[in-house]
Amino acid sequence: MIGFVVVHLFATRLRFLDRTPRSIWLSIAGGVSVAYVFGHVLPELSAGQQAISKAFERAPLYLEHHVYLVALRGLALFYGVERLAISSRRRQRNDKGEDETSPAVFWIHIASFAIYNLSIGYLLLHREDMTARGLAIYFAAMSLHYLVTDHGLRAHHGRAYVAVGRFVLVIAIVAGWIIGMVTRVSEAFVAVLFAFLAGGVVLNVLKEELPEERQSRFWAFLAGAGGYTALLLAV
Repeated sequence: MIGFVVVHLFATRLRFLDRTPRSIWLSIAGGVSVAYVFGHVLPELSAGQQAISKAFERAPLYLEHHVYLVALRGLALFYGVERLAISSRRRQRNDKGEDETSPAVFWIHIASFAIYNLSIGYLLLHREDMTARGLAIYFAAMSLHYLVTDHGLRAHHGRAYVAVGRFVLVIAIVAGWIIGMVTRVSEAFVAVLFAFLAGGVVLNVLKEELPEERQSRFWAFLAGAGGYTALLLAV
């Protein structure tokens, strides 16, 4: 948990990441994040789906794939708030000459990522793989993912994110960890949280890598994804 807090607090100081073409380190971090989802989280979701099926034995047929629908909803949610932030920045530039979102959109965006961080903090203590190896894999992937998301949030919200937003997200991580310390929920609920996280990770990485103006480095993204996949298979 402390490691995640440190990453959030100091990621804004890594000014060498603020460049065009996109920093190779951000592309590598994005590749690692996506590799974690497809190489580790999705296989775990398959097992988690069994727990959900048992919890909803009499549910409609479509709930047989409920965990994957949650992942889709996570992706859709973060796509929606991303589009909202982009539209707000455009209006602010046209109306006020400021390349930042409006205060209302800032809080909507930060609230969505606070829920995201709350889930990440909670899953520190309640994952399918609770071994030291599992923790190391989770911490490495999410820490690198935070570099990607922090960079994107700072681009959208500027001074507001540095002054306020990142501290809200730190509090959310700590709150999730504390909740995990004092409560224990069902295996089905943990699977739902992991699914939501998976959808969010995929969207938040790809929306940073795909825009043409970012001039992202595909080879660096591929190296991060391939290298981390090889590591997952090796351990």
